[in-house]
Amino acid sequence: GAFLGEFEQMVLLAVVRLADAAYGARIRQVIEGRTGRVVTIGALYAALERLERKKLLRSIETGPEPIRGGRTKRVYTLTSVGIRTLGHSQAMMQKMADGLALDSEAGTI
Repeated sequence: GAFLGEFEQMVLLAVVRLADAAYGARIRQVIEGRTGRVVTIGALYAALERLERKKLLRSIETGPEPIRGGRTKRVYTLTSVGIRTLGHSQAMMQKMADGLALDSEAGTI
């Protein structure tokens, strides 16, 4: 199976977490809120495009918001391939960590 980088996993997990509300700004908010990591909108959209090219995500453009000057949004969902790939990637990371006792505060193994 395909392997995902850390940021790609974060993006896919944020999309899953947001369900029908997974659009750029919200995905960014979830990643930043849950990880404390600053995410530039350019890096996010580059990852979204890459994940879509890999057929792990699909997107649709919504109609404009029902307010004056409302904007359209591109909403993302995982494909079945994306779900399998994310699960595989997480399982591989867990296998790598199994049996290790990491003390992140002390910086020891």
